[in-house]
Amino acid sequence: MKLLFKQRLFSWLDSYDIYDEHENTVYTVKGQLAWGHCLKIFDPCGRELGMVKERVLTFLPKFEIYERDRMIGSICKELTFLKPRYHIEFNGWNIEGSWTEWDYSITDHVGKVVAVISKELFHMTDTYVLDIVNPEDALYVLMFVLAIDAEKCSRQ
Repeated sequence: MKLLFKQRLFSWLDSYDIYDEHENTVYTVKGQLAWGHCLKIFDPCGRELGMVKERVLTFLPKFEIYERDRMIGSICKELTFLKPRYHIEFNGWNIEGSWTEWDYSITDHVGKVVAVISKELFHMTDTYVLDIVNPEDALYVLMFVLAIDAEKCSRQ
């Protein structure tokens, strides 16, 4: 399953639209006014599916992951020098990026690829292609990409 993750150009808070291969809107993400990033994910009918919320005052960036209103885990950046790495605390997945921080791969606890994320260049806003092996994992992969993008925005 492929998803296209596009940040909206004119928005006061972080806003994203996520499309499938046929350019149908699958998810909408809206930023909330909060201390740290707070991104809520909605289905096409406007029902809230989840949320990614930044924990502030941590040594390394950390985001809590919510499914509906229940916290299911977190994603935290690891201390590395060349390639960014993130540890996901709830399903044993890991994320490793390229030194350019444009491409990422998500693997499960045995090293099997869950998703490959690549940033498309030459766009006015952040645009990523999410190539997800199992469509049931799409929401979780989206949450992790949102956390990575928010962490990168916080640094810049």
